[in-house]
Amino acid sequence: MQEEFDTGLVWFRRDLRVQDNAALSAALQRCRRVHCIFVFDRAILDNLPRTDRRVEFIRESLVELDANLRELAEKPQAGLIAAHGFATELIPAMASSLGVQAVFAAHDYEPQSMARDASVGAALAEHDIAFVTVKDHVIFERREVLTQSGKPYGVFTPYLRAWLARLARLGDSAPHQHDCEPHAHGLAERPAALALPVPSLESLGFTSTNLQALGIRPGARGANALLEDFWERMDHYEDWRNFPAVKGPSYLSVHLRFGTVSIRQLVGLALQRKLAGSAGAAVWLAELVWRDFYFQVLANFPLVVEHAFRPEYDRIVWERGEHAQALFSAWCQGATGYPLVDAAMAQLNQTGYMHNRLRMVAGSFLVKHLGLDWRWGERYFAEKLNDFDLAANNGGWQWVSSSGCDAQPYFRIFNPVSQSEKFDADGKFIRRYLPQLAKLSDKQIHTPWLAPSADLASAGVVLGQNYPMPVVDHAQARARTLERYAVVRKDLQTSTAAAQ
Repeated sequence: MQEEFDTGLVWFRRDLRVQDNAALSAALQRCRRVHCIFVFDRAILDNLPRTDRRVEFIRESLVELDANLRELAEKPQAGLIAAHGFATELIPAMASSLGVQAVFAAHDYEPQSMARDASVGAALAEHDIAFVTVKDHVIFERREVLTQSGKPYGVFTPYLRAWLARLARLGDSAPHQHDCEPHAHGLAERPAALALPVPSLESLGFTSTNLQALGIRPGARGANALLEDFWERMDHYEDWRNFPAVKGPSYLSVHLRFGTVSIRQLVGLALQRKLAGSAGAAVWLAELVWRDFYFQVLANFPLVVEHAFRPEYDRIVWERGEHAQALFSAWCQGATGYPLVDAAMAQLNQTGYMHNRLRMVAGSFLVKHLGLDWRWGERYFAEKLNDFDLAANNGGWQWVSSSGCDAQPYFRIFNPVSQSEKFDADGKFIRRYLPQLAKLSDKQIHTPWLAPSADLASAGVVLGQNYPMPVVDHAQARARTLERYAVVRKDLQTSTAAAQ
């Protein structure tokens, strides 16, 4: 086959692997020689705290990616060019310096990323360099799955049915994967000045985190280890996934976020297990489809970044002022007086991870107990989550606030006590993250403010000192929330009457 370009450049972003990499595969097939680059983009990094697990995860994953590229090329001087600066400047400059005719990258759907890519594409065009982007980190994107009237979906269940039907029409038992090995000889050796190790965290202006102590293994090898472990538990996913003290989830979300594992590989494995009759695999597959769903919402309705998907919810008046800030601070610090909420926030603050059931509980508590704007929680999660992804984070927060696609009804308000008693009945998770409550009984640990003073004393719990009293009363908070959401109820009643 005649190559379309003599030299190409693959720009890795959120696809940090060589296995089933769409941009790398496309470049190797269309170019005689291929260079590879990753940019530690200051437009992103300069706004982050100097100790950030995500930066360390990326850095360590790139060390592995660099080695994997050299191994794939079978050339010692091949590998990854790792640069630090502004991508909008470095990519055009590097493309010109390397004499490439095309830059290849995977699609990105976030508004800021799309603006960055438009800027890079325009700069490359000035030098007659093509900018080729391909689909990689979703199965179906943008407008590939539409309603019968040709519109994007706003409700998940019909989207899921349409998504599965479209996949079935492809005729394969699993999504097509991109094999990079047949053309790997095209990976070029780096110029001597660029054949450098991946920069250290310190040289990037960051410090080491507790990533290693947490047992989080970056890179494709870390993803594969988790996947092998989850493969043995997948059949139980439906039964175990809601209990934070149980090893139920796959824990692959951070790897999906940075592309150290392929979504096509995961969907293929889930389909294989589902077709064999596994209910757990079917539920997990649906969770993977939720990810596509939120990406298509972001791509088709970018207004959700700042506004409610359902505009009537932007009319809600949230709490403001010093008292609201004090409530928000208590929530962030895990000091609300509701143990399951506080344990969830402690998990997030200490590890950068929060169990999915707890994301719903903690998020609902912020919005519907404290009366705070969901965007406050969204921003806090964006700073803390190892697996932060704008589409999923925004979708999740709009779900708990009832303002988004297929969200919980506005009148559904999670009771943090009943959620605690149901999903952490023996208090195992609470005891792990709130050791000051560890000696309370399994019943009392969910509501320490109701425990007799003698029991509190024997357990070493001093309310208001080593553990707070509840910052709000559930019944009162529920009543205020229903009053707050009355503006939405009136809109819904008006629209229903008009439709009749």
